[in-house]
Amino acid sequence: MTTTSRLLTLLSLLQTRRDWPGSLLASRLGVSDRTVRRDIDRLREMGYRIRASMGPDGGYRLDSGDELPPLLFDDDQALAVAVALRTAPAVGAEIGEAALRALGTLRQVMPSRVRHRLDTLDVTIVRRPNEAPAPTTDLDVLVTLAQTIRDRQTLRFDYLPATGATTTRALVPPRRVEPHHLVSSHGRWYLVCWDLDREDWRLYRVDRVRPRAPHGASFISRSVPGGDVDAFVSARFKGAAVDAWPCRGTVLLHLPARDVLPFAGEGTVVPIDDESCTLETGSWSWVSLAVSFALFDAAMEVVEPPELETAFTTLAERYAAASRKVTER
Repeated sequence: MTTTSRLLTLLSLLQTRRDWPGSLLASRLGVSDRTVRRDIDRLREMGYRIRASMGPDGGYRLDSGDELPPLLFDDDQALAVAVALRTAPAVGAEIGEAALRALGTLRQVMPSRVRHRLDTLDVTIVRRPNEAPAPTTDLDVLVTLAQTIRDRQTLRFDYLPATGATTTRALVPPRRVEPHHLVSSHGRWYLVCWDLDREDWRLYRVDRVRPRAPHGASFISRSVPGGDVDAFVSARFKGAAVDAWPCRGTVLLHLPARDVLPFAGEGTVVPIDDESCTLETGSWSWVSLAVSFALFDAAMEVVEPPELETAFTTLAERYAAASRKVTER
């Protein structure tokens, strides 16, 4: 093994576990303890902080440093980082330009075999039908929130009105929360926190958060209801206490399944024949569920439950009343 190859292998080993006994490193590399010590010194000269401990159980540990030293990736790691950088604009944070520059730097030093695999991945980021562009989230705000979560510090922030509101002034007074989690969904970032004034869990959009300094006292972490952050946030998106729509129903649509699937969202589509299928989905109320089915603009029949039939009747009466008012004008 050449010195360069041995150094790369040594660095790779140091990255895989916290502590390495010197004798074990020497055994893995097939060299003497003295050679390991010389190679450790070479890595230190390159900018890597490697801590050594003495004694019979002594060894080496790779620590973080003050500067960014050369990084070592295997093929799959390099490809994973490159794909993440290429799709970075979809996360909604202000990292698009930096991600593209980092991708260019990484691609330039890639071996041709890895570069070829990357170039075959032509990724286009598109929005879902009727989905508005996600607001851009300030990276400094994300980092600030992440630090308060890590340090378990109480946070105060101004919360700006939603886009389209008649005022751009922050809602007063400022919020006081115990921040617990940052979550990302469809390019939007949310802060999951315990609101001290409301004494309840809240979900705030990070693009509307403006942190105030200094931060407050430390707090003891809590568990979100149910213990699953993903399920808790999904339930809040549905306006429910659990991650399930309170109203679910099924209709028979006189449309081919291929025409329904692109717009079914979380619904389940089952083909019946070439011209019809069933669609089972949910919503926050029976009438809103009936409206969602009506968006397909096709003949349909209610399969279940009876509450959905009643909702269609209610909706028909409302539409008929609205039609009469237009006719009377």
